[in-house]
Amino acid sequence: MRGNKPRTTHGVYPEQGRGVRVRGKKRIGILTGGGDCPGLNAAIRAVAKTALLNYGMEVVGIRDGYLGLIENRFMPLSYEDVSGILTHGGTFLGTSNKTNPFKYPSSSGKLRDVSSLVLENVELMDLDGLVCIGGDGTLIVAYKLYKKGLKVVGIPKTIDNDLMATDVTIGFDSAVITATEAIDKLHSTAQSHHRVMVIELMGRYAGWLALYAGVAGGGDIIIIPEIPYDIKKVCKIVTERYKKGKRFSIVVISEGARPKGGSMVVKRIVKDSAEPVRLGGIGNKIANDIEKATGLESRVTVLGHLQRGGSPSPFDRVIATRLGSFACELVAKQGFGKMAAVKGRDVKAVDLKEAVKHIRRVNPKHPIIQSALAVGTSFGV
Repeated sequence: MRGNKPRTTHGVYPEQGRGVRVRGKKRIGILTGGGDCPGLNAAIRAVAKTALLNYGMEVVGIRDGYLGLIENRFMPLSYEDVSGILTHGGTFLGTSNKTNPFKYPSSSGKLRDVSSLVLENVELMDLDGLVCIGGDGTLIVAYKLYKKGLKVVGIPKTIDNDLMATDVTIGFDSAVITATEAIDKLHSTAQSHHRVMVIELMGRYAGWLALYAGVAGGGDIIIIPEIPYDIKKVCKIVTERYKKGKRFSIVVISEGARPKGGSMVVKRIVKDSAEPVRLGGIGNKIANDIEKATGLESRVTVLGHLQRGGSPSPFDRVIATRLGSFACELVAKQGFGKMAAVKGRDVKAVDLKEAVKHIRRVNPKHPIIQSALAVGTSFGV
């Protein structure tokens, strides 16, 4: 590994040699991994300010997720560094959704396990604990590193809202707002042109984002991975609406949706990524199928990374603050191998092992689905 990618030194403290801490002070590290989302900076701020103000700790930020741990790239974080970032989208530390220390590409392209190097670099940084803010991919890696001896605490973030052991994740609410606003705008153009408007949302293998935004935006048909759709039923709904004078329809579809007996649409494969499968294209498929079967003009809008951008919602700012401060408390109390989780109105510690056991998917009998059905929403079945 070192022959292929030498250890860098630009992350160390110039005034303290190779990252030596101030005597008597504990030091906590923070990293953000996986896809970005609104609320990450709010979480970083909460962890750092809690550590600085309440525990007198030193705080360092790891650059670009696990890549920073592999390349020994980090920066000291002062109170001033994290002041004023609450409302900012993204993560000022940077992130990477392609870097997995257990499957890291060498110069030859082969995947290698460099987790031991990560542990060496954490020792060089002289960390008493590491807070990993991320989704299932980031926290799966965090759990594996914990089993190898790393003192780690997790914070759940993902617009997909698909992490087990927590009721909600950072970034989900903001993404729902963005998607709902887009659906609202599509209503007017769909109605003006008498079209079927298909809006494709993110979510990977879980339909939470499409479900919430679809219900909030008044989608006529909502299609999610957990309920494979029947294209004949979808076409029947839009045709019946047209005959009744509703000459437009709004179809909200999750990127991981699939027809009965069919497969998800894969946009591309990223071989050097920890999550190589990139979904996308189901919106175009279903729009073409509808237009071909019904003769009704159909158009597609793929929101893509717009769902990840922008300032976090007030809810996400509050949740990120609560989870971040709680995660710091876990580090201070040696509560490693845990994730800070939202449970009802409380924030509690749960085992990382339970949080990453499998993804949290929508139950087809979920109360929101039942309410949507009661007001006439179709799920394509």
